[in-house]
Amino acid sequence: MILTINHETVYRYDAAVAHSTQYLRLTPQNGEGQRVLEWKLELPSPATAGSDAFGNVLHVLTLDMPHSEIRIRATGIVETEAGDRICDSDGDPRPFLRATQLTSMDAAMMAFAEDYSEWPMGLEALDALSSAVAAHLPFTPGVTHVASTAAEAFMAASGVCQDHTHVFLACARYLGVPARYVSGYVNSPGHAEGHMASHAWAEVFVEGQWHGIDIVNRCHAGEHHLKLAVGMDYLDACPVRGMRRGGGGELMLAEVQVMAQQSAPRTAAEQAEFVRQQQQQGQQQ
Repeated sequence: MILTINHETVYRYDAAVAHSTQYLRLTPQNGEGQRVLEWKLELPSPATAGSDAFGNVLHVLTLDMPHSEIRIRATGIVETEAGDRICDSDGDPRPFLRATQLTSMDAAMMAFAEDYSEWPMGLEALDALSSAVAAHLPFTPGVTHVASTAAEAFMAASGVCQDHTHVFLACARYLGVPARYVSGYVNSPGHAEGHMASHAWAEVFVEGQWHGIDIVNRCHAGEHHLKLAVGMDYLDACPVRGMRRGGGGELMLAEVQVMAQQSAPRTAAEQAEFVRQQQQQGQQQ
């Protein structure tokens, strides 16, 4: 499958910001069932490229001049393979057993997780846990926010993909399964015009491999998913995270378009023409 991404994030401030630094995990990598055909970041100033502690591509955007707006755009074309996303260990998975502030457990969550405990924990039990989390937290935008913890979302019994993933991670780790947060994009068949917000799902380490589980969509991650970054929780893997000095109030606007088609170019000439056409279509959106 070919996924075409157009993701723009705009920050506007009430007053001039004296200094800001944005940490961008907006660049996918080849491998694990995805191949990047074209990818571009459009930024107000050149950024420093590198990688973070989890192996994600990291760009650091620093603005030292006064500014009242930051506009960040990521566009690209990625070919994804059919089948579940399974990858070998890229290091010791045991650090992903540790709870974080956003994935801490409370007594109610412990009792909930115990219903899905078995030894050894297998993928079937984790799928059942995932379905139970999705049933307990109906997808409800506006109830939680980016700083909401898993326990808070569980108590509210509603949330968005970030909350579903945090609750699932907390429960999986409590049951002794290494689990990590994944940020990226998804194209959900049937969604109007392919418009989606940035998506989040989980990866669990069982039987010596990482398996992607999309809690909200109740499926394994596959060809409709485009992976950007992994981490312990949202704070490690979110596409854009920053800090600033000054500016007063902030307004953040984000728009994401994910388009999909089945055919893929095979020759170099076909790929070049396909990329040109997709870029042209993106500019017309």
